[in-house]
Amino acid sequence: MATEANNSLQSICYKRGSLQLLDQRKLPLETIYLNIQDSTDAWHAIKDMVVRGAPAIAIAAALSLAVEVFNLENFDGTSDDAVSYLTMKLEYLVSSRPTAVNLSDAATKLKEVISKAVATASDGRSVFQAYIQAAEIMLEDDVASNKAIGSYGAGFLHSQLNNFKKLSVLTHCNTGSLATAGYGTALGVIRALHTEGVLERAYCTETRPFNQGSRLTAFELVHDNIPATLIADSAAAALMKDGRVNAVVVGADRVAANGDTANKIGTYSLAIIAKHHNIPFLVAAPLTSIDLSLSSGKEIVIEERSPKELLNTRGGLGEQVAAKGVSVWNPAFDVTPAALVSGIITEKGVITKKGNDDFDIKDFVKKGAKQCCS
Repeated sequence: MATEANNSLQSICYKRGSLQLLDQRKLPLETIYLNIQDSTDAWHAIKDMVVRGAPAIAIAAALSLAVEVFNLENFDGTSDDAVSYLTMKLEYLVSSRPTAVNLSDAATKLKEVISKAVATASDGRSVFQAYIQAAEIMLEDDVASNKAIGSYGAGFLHSQLNNFKKLSVLTHCNTGSLATAGYGTALGVIRALHTEGVLERAYCTETRPFNQGSRLTAFELVHDNIPATLIADSAAAALMKDGRVNAVVVGADRVAANGDTANKIGTYSLAIIAKHHNIPFLVAAPLTSIDLSLSSGKEIVIEERSPKELLNTRGGLGEQVAAKGVSVWNPAFDVTPAALVSGIITEKGVITKKGNDDFDIKDFVKKGAKQCCS
């Protein structure tokens, strides 16, 4: 059941035993929250893009299961039974969106929590309690992580583009409060620049699927009174040629060990255009988006969306406008090769390239990312 909520940019509204997700398919015309009572509700909300953005997907999934077990009245199993129950549900939730690594990363970490909890748990409820606390900590940590990304990103751009008094930044898709637990990744960098008084203008693309740039990023920028201009995806090259963009900052759903990056479809095109115009192309993402098990972007699973999203208006929800009978190829993401990426902004610093023009991401993560690579 949908419930109206105040005009807030919070995509996730949680209190113990209760979870509501902002239906981002309705924005910016309607602000409607959906009650999420269990992991099944969350699976459909993630699959249907009620909630989207890799960090937000992970947090929403984790909290949905926390709500489910908190309200599970008839469970009288052992601690081992609780572990089995939670593990099965986490694996089910991961299947909702395969490209976003944050979701599987969160599930892995939560499995570790419950595995440790079972050693001291007196019953199944104790394991559930340990899980709930861990999921709630993930929510708090995500906001702190985003603000750190914003700060590191703004500082990096200052150092790289110090001959400009003010900077104009182009971004793609939605990477703000709506895509995370709060503040944002790439949009967090833009927010930090604006707060510091050095942002000239933010440019956002329309972005497929669901026009997430025009509906969501534009909505956030206007809401926060950040100077913003919306462009068609196909206008980015002309904008850069006119010298109106100083940097491109995008998010990521998954980063391979070599620095190849999966992000919303159209990101690869922007990277090529930025390279041609000698404009820095930066990826902003938490360390949880880095998947060291993948040697390159060739191993990243790219999901395809419904043909209706191209054939019909309102992201597939409205009337058909395309020619009847035409075939459709509608990938949700593309992979940008590391060679086109200038730097990867994380909550622990900015990963830049070494002398051989390669990212040393494994070393950065292994050392605990104690300092910003430069």
